[in-house]
Amino acid sequence: MTQDETDYVAYKAYVDLWSAENPIKTNKLQVLLVVNGLLVSALQLGGGFEVKNWPIFLAGSVLSAIWILSIGRTSLFQKAWQIKARELANKYPGDPRFQLLDTDAAESAAPGWLRFLGAVPSKYYLLGAPVFFSLVWAAGLIFVIAHRI
Repeated sequence: MTQDETDYVAYKAYVDLWSAENPIKTNKLQVLLVVNGLLVSALQLGGGFEVKNWPIFLAGSVLSAIWILSIGRTSLFQKAWQIKARELANKYPGDPRFQLLDTDAAESAAPGWLRFLGAVPSKYYLLGAPVFFSLVWAAGLIFVIAHRI
């Protein structure tokens, strides 16, 4: 097996690993949203912003903080696979087999409305959502405890 064939096998493996992280991140985000929806429902059923509901606020903040780490780790590994694949691709700039992750031309050919809606990198909402939820739940916890005193 030649060096470029060996590198292509490695490149393909990195691209496969990179793409396998997408459904994992999507599932984690969906579960985060479902759990936070359930916590909001539990809070509403429990009477809202009352001190007796402090465990709901604490759970929301802690669970969302855990999601930050979990989604962050998945995103880190996806970025690692992407970097390794790009390093190999840079060795073979003229070989289309190594250019699977180079989507600039294809993206610019997509309809404008789709480019606009897809312009936000997923890392911002994948990590931003649990940070937002964690801070909101922590603020709610502080609010109900402070207003008890």
